[in-house]
Amino acid sequence: MSLIETSPSLIATLPGHTYTDEAVFAAEQERIFEAMWFCAARSADLTGPGSFKTVQVGRESVLITRNRKGEARAFFNICRHRGAQLCTEESGQAQRSFQCPYHAWTYDFDGKLVAAPNLTKMPDIDRVEYGLRTISVQEWLGYIWVCLAPEPPSFDETVRHAVIERLGDLESIEHYDVASLALGRRIVYDVKANWKLIIENFMECYHCATIHPELTEVLPEFADGFAAQYFVGHGAVFGEEIKGFTVDGSEGLDRIPGVSEDQDRRYYAITVKPQVFINLVPDHVIFHRMYPLAADHTIVECDWLYLPGVVESGKDVTASVELFHRVNQQDFDACERCQPAMSSRVYADGGVLVPSEHHIGEFHDWVSDKIAGAVRPSVS
Repeated sequence: MSLIETSPSLIATLPGHTYTDEAVFAAEQERIFEAMWFCAARSADLTGPGSFKTVQVGRESVLITRNRKGEARAFFNICRHRGAQLCTEESGQAQRSFQCPYHAWTYDFDGKLVAAPNLTKMPDIDRVEYGLRTISVQEWLGYIWVCLAPEPPSFDETVRHAVIERLGDLESIEHYDVASLALGRRIVYDVKANWKLIIENFMECYHCATIHPELTEVLPEFADGFAAQYFVGHGAVFGEEIKGFTVDGSEGLDRIPGVSEDQDRRYYAITVKPQVFINLVPDHVIFHRMYPLAADHTIVECDWLYLPGVVESGKDVTASVELFHRVNQQDFDACERCQPAMSSRVYADGGVLVPSEHHIGEFHDWVSDKIAGAVRPSVS
């Protein structure tokens, strides 16, 4: 943690170098992104056997596909022969198998080695042992989560528990039937900022009155600086004259049937560490996934999800998409304004948090604990 002196009402942040140092980022890749459950892809993007996506998880390229039974499978995207990258495209459709473009070692959709030049002359090669290295997979909320760790942590005690910590129970998110919703819009943001700055920004609303005029118009309580994540189970209430979670407060789209009366006209935000943000409103769900690529570079993929009938009928979702698209742009601009200052001598010992940002301090403690001992002190 920072060495900066603070008053009793202020909390020290992480020091600036933790947002710029590639050694710190490498430790975060190893101890966080490669060790925890990482939300890698939307389930519906993998339409059937052989449909695939390649995703960067920490320092590794991961190949995600479906086998002949339609089950999600994930592998390190590396040929077992000489280490060539197996699939170089971001997505695609393999017809019968995955074949390495270097020496034509070929694997089925369960990762088993099924063919290679002169393979019949090498009967001692175990086709499972020399198959693709598998990665643990879970499907939940309509997304595919992977964990690179040899012994993954409990999905219930980490991912699902994060939702319980925020909403108080799992039933509350089940009301939205997220897995059954359809993709109405996807926007990918290229953010020149450290992943922690993005999480910190999402977790607090101290900035909302300053940079989110559209959001505070819809959710007036946000102007007071307290985020929806400040209280367990709390959902920010729409303004009295607001009809829907839209950029101009106009009527929203078809309400998700399972949403309870208590959840109607409310906005809920959930952070699932290390890289997922979930936003719940009565007629749609906004699902963010971060892909940290470098200490100062993060890709954020944002999905707007609606009832299938809304998407299939071609209803205009622009007003609801535009609200959070503006919020995202405003947030990511703020993060990019902060990133250069992280290497300033003025921020060497970090900054401070006000009491309403106490949960960011808890996040900082969590990161520090995760990478403790993994980064050697710099030698001056």
